[in-house]
Amino acid sequence: MPPIVKTPEPPYYAVIFTSMRTEGDHGYGQMAREMVEMVSKMDGFCGVESLRNSAGYEITISYWTSLEAIKQWKEEPRHLVAQKNGKELWYKMYASRVCRVERDSFFHNS
Repeated sequence: MPPIVKTPEPPYYAVIFTSMRTEGDHGYGQMAREMVEMVSKMDGFCGVESLRNSAGYEITISYWTSLEAIKQWKEEPRHLVAQKNGKELWYKMYASRVCRVERDSFFHNS
């Protein structure tokens, strides 16, 4: 997946998930791979960008065509398991924000 997602023409939606991880993996890596594979097949999903620093702070932004698509992802049964594990095992804290993107621009210096 490219480092910067090519999104559709606005408007579209972004879910910004910021988090601070706990120590250790505790199955996080495997579940993260599974979630990316699963979400990539969902209608309305446009892509994801994610960065984590060595201290465990992470920002993940997923892009969507509609609020309904975001709702379907949030309520997907396997994703609900991941959310539960996130609260119990993987995160010290997190925030999730849903935003409507009104405009965007891209630059690439080749």
